[in-house]
Amino acid sequence: MKQSYKVALLIFLVLLADQFSKIYIKTHFNYGDSVKMFGLDWARLNFVENEGMAFGIIFDWSYGKLMLSTFRVFMVVGIFWYVRHLIQTKAPVGFVYCVGLIAAGAVGNIIDSAFYGMIFDVSGDQTYELAKFVPFGEGYAPFLHGKVVDMFYFPLTTLHFPEWVPYLGGSQYRFFSYIFNVADAAITVGVFCILVFQRRFLQQGFKQPAAQGNDPSIA
Repeated sequence: MKQSYKVALLIFLVLLADQFSKIYIKTHFNYGDSVKMFGLDWARLNFVENEGMAFGIIFDWSYGKLMLSTFRVFMVVGIFWYVRHLIQTKAPVGFVYCVGLIAAGAVGNIIDSAFYGMIFDVSGDQTYELAKFVPFGEGYAPFLHGKVVDMFYFPLTTLHFPEWVPYLGGSQYRFFSYIFNVADAAITVGVFCILVFQRRFLQQGFKQPAAQGNDPSIA
């Protein structure tokens, strides 16, 4: 299978998992519902929505949502162009897959922002009723103003400060309090792997393809 097909398959599978999980949560959970995964207190499905970036970061500005959604669209176009360029220049396979994960995650959240407001009757924080599909364009928000669905929550409490510690004594530190989705996870994994394996990717190098009709042995 050609590398381009493999990257396309990776992106498709990430998008499939992302959209399936979001639509399931939105149509089966009331806003704020929290369910344990595998009976664990620190691993939960917790339905929330956000108007902004990954992990609930928002732009507190009247046109912030439109600006963010538009920026995402241009960013994804640029990322896909870059993926195509990487494949053409025979970039290290691992690096291409990492950028593919980032592209898939970005597209996954763009789908929410662009279309969820147009196909669902309510946003979760507007009502505690289950969301339902409506005719296209008759939803809770116009194009590019939908909210991103998040559901994975891992409230790991790992640190307990002794009573004698100034200001923090007796308190506990919640290791990870963000709620995220498959798209966020794909972006995070892609960026993390690039940072960890960047030296290996650079050592493997990029191989420029020879121009058609030219003898590659000629300097």
